[in-house]
Formats: sequence, C-alpha cells, structure tokens
Amino acid sequence: MKPVALLLFFYLSLVSSLSLLQGGSQKHLAIGDEALKVPGENPLYFCADPKDNILQIKYADLTPNPPKAGQTLTISASGTISQRIEEGAKIQIQVKYGLVTLINQKADFCDTIENVDLKCPLEKGLMTLTKEVDIPKDVPKGKYTVMADVISNEGEKITCLEAVAYF
Repeated sequence: MKPVALLLFFYLSLVSSLSLLQGGSQKHLAIGDEALKVPGENPLYFCADPKDNILQIKYADLTPNPPKAGQTLTISASGTISQRIEEGAKIQIQVKYGLVTLINQKADFCDTIENVDLKCPLEKGLMTLTKEVDIPKDVPKGKYTVMADVISNEGEKITCLEAVAYF
C-alpha cells in the first residue's frame, strides 16, 4: 500500500495528493479533457473544475513521465492549501487494471500521508515536495486507471485526481 499511497497522494493529489471521496453518483470522465489537466509533466487530470478545491495544485512533475516498471519515480509537486486540513479527512482510492478493479477503498487521509512523511494537520499555505518511489520490475503490463478523491473532515473537496498509466 505504501507505493500506491505515495503515487496517489502526489501522483494523484499533491502529491496527491496524488487528490486524494468518490460519491457513488459522481462520474469521473476528466481524462483527456485538456481544460482539467494538472499543470506540469504528468498524466494527471482533475476529476472536475478544481477552482473550489482546498488544494490548488501549482504543478506536479513526474520523472520519468510516464512512470516505468523497474525504475525510480521522482515526484515533484507544489500547491497551496487554502485552509488547514485536520484529522478526519478521508481519501477514496480506486485502481483499475484494464476493466478489473484492483483497489477501491476509503481510507483515513492523515494515516495515508504518513507514508510520504507528512502529518496532519496540514497547515494553510504553500507546500512544495519531492519524493521518490521505486516502481517494481514485475508490474504486470497493461493499462492502469487510478483515481484519488480527498474530502475534508467537514465534507469539503480537498482534491480529486485521475490518471492513466501504461506499463
């Protein structure tokens, strides 16, 4: 779970997070909509217009982009948190391999970000991070679709991000 949490927080939310709760009726069709592209060298898209999100992502860069099996992925990201993120925030993570759902779980956001050396509360202001994660050599070849949706303890959208990666 640690590599997935790291990838999803910054590879899907600022870093995440990464992004990063999927409402049962919400459709995530943003991939390919250039208006929703996350700034930087990455395959990330916002799930919807991020103008009211607590996390405003300035950029998220991945090296290599796209990620490659057996290599170290470096994630550099920067964004502004508009209000303090407290304990109780939740993250909905979904990972699909082709059409098969590998992960679809709701988790405590604050527990998840400890995997990337962060701790709640996250204070208001600018945050810039660089992290590395080793992608296993034996990742099965195919299309992976990932989504991370993060909601504050008060039900406000922190971020929601989607990406497609091919290995």
